[in-house]
Amino acid sequence: MEYKKNDLVTVQIEDIGHDGEGIGKVEGYTLFVKDAVIGDCVLAKITKAKKNYGYARVEKVVTPSPFRVEPKCAFHRQCGGCQIQAMSYERQLAFKQDKVRNNLIRIGKFEEDFVDSVMEPIVGMDEPWHYRNKAQFPVGYDKNGKLITGFYAGRTHDIIANTDCALGVTENKRILEAVLAYMQENNVKAYDEKTGKGLLRHILIRTGFASGEIMVCLVINGKKLSAEEKLIEKLKGLVFERSCKAPVGTVGGLAESEMTEKKIVSISISINTEQTNVIMGKEIRTLWGSDYIEDSIRILETEDKVTFRISPLSFYQVNPRQTEKLYSLALSYAELTGEETVWDLYCGIGTISLFLAKKAKQVYGVEIIPQAIEDAKENARINGITNAEFYVGKAEEVLPEKYEKEGIYADVIVVDPPRKGCDEKCLETMLAMQPKKIVYVSCDSATLARDLRILVDGGYELKKVRAVDQFGQTVHVECAVLLQRRGAAPAH
Repeated sequence: MEYKKNDLVTVQIEDIGHDGEGIGKVEGYTLFVKDAVIGDCVLAKITKAKKNYGYARVEKVVTPSPFRVEPKCAFHRQCGGCQIQAMSYERQLAFKQDKVRNNLIRIGKFEEDFVDSVMEPIVGMDEPWHYRNKAQFPVGYDKNGKLITGFYAGRTHDIIANTDCALGVTENKRILEAVLAYMQENNVKAYDEKTGKGLLRHILIRTGFASGEIMVCLVINGKKLSAEEKLIEKLKGLVFERSCKAPVGTVGGLAESEMTEKKIVSISISINTEQTNVIMGKEIRTLWGSDYIEDSIRILETEDKVTFRISPLSFYQVNPRQTEKLYSLALSYAELTGEETVWDLYCGIGTISLFLAKKAKQVYGVEIIPQAIEDAKENARINGITNAEFYVGKAEEVLPEKYEKEGIYADVIVVDPPRKGCDEKCLETMLAMQPKKIVYVSCDSATLARDLRILVDGGYELKKVRAVDQFGQTVHVECAVLLQRRGAAPAH
């Protein structure tokens, strides 16, 4: 039978796709069904029909899967940010473990038995809700002309009015409501992408989970914010409950004596007058308080803390509690004794570098973004870390120069690249440097698998792989991987 767009079909969902969609077959015709959960039987409406397969969306759940749960958010299907919120958290973890495994086999060309021998169990979250310390909310109007903020609907720039995202901190809601009230009272117009008119584009909120410090940055289409003092007055007046009620000993938990009230300590504007999809402008002006907030991440093995200063433009992991687990895992894979020279490529503001510096002889960080390197140097200073140096540039250019001109080698190289993975020249440089170990931290298991194949073919053994769930309710997953040079001393 030939299927076409808008056909309604009943389909049993038997698998999960790469992006969390359900996969089922109707008379041999494969359908990728958005918002379906493995084990569901659904009535689906075909949205795009190809010759041998098609795409569909759930019209009705006929028989729910044992893995289906009631979503926390009423907007989860429209928003697209939480692709698998209707799936039980235990099944989400299994999906992510399988996703990493399948990419290693399919893209990395590793044997199944070998992958099973090196993969360790996924590290899940204690609480897979309200874990994001950063959120960016577009501002606009609904169809009735009412001022709203929230999130873009999936693959559109239509705003879903939602000030209470279940992934963000609970304080966001009151901050957003205060900003909307300020706009209405002072006739501040929301930016219109189509006309390029209007002032307020986005609201950025960042929260220090350990410090309780909150930053609010308004992105504006202009040089000045109207009635700035009115905004400051509104936000300064907000008081939030204590920042953490988790018992001592849990990840991210603080002792009663260490608990602090969450408070806004930084209010700023980001000037972005360009017609672009890029959210933040390059110029930041502080209206009140500090230019930054501080937060700290613990090394779980030693309970040491590393403190970071975070500006509106800083890259900082959005899930600090899981970041403690991820970076502590990467540190344990490096097996540092205090005698090693370590290179941290794609080092950002020094988050992993400063973890490594606690146990290494010397750490060198490389990052292409100059402001990130300035932040990294400042973060080293405020932590009293003197055995970490940072360089601006591409790793494939900085490493050879330091090696050839100054004789700086690497016992261990740590990489934490963006989603696209490591640059090909960077991989070539790592292979030329021949460190005893490479620790690869990845936010995309497909590009990870591709890069691991190159490194293994270049003389390294894949020793350990462990997925870490940084992004509950979504299809994304982080990984930490240990590679060891063939012929080097074995890992413990």
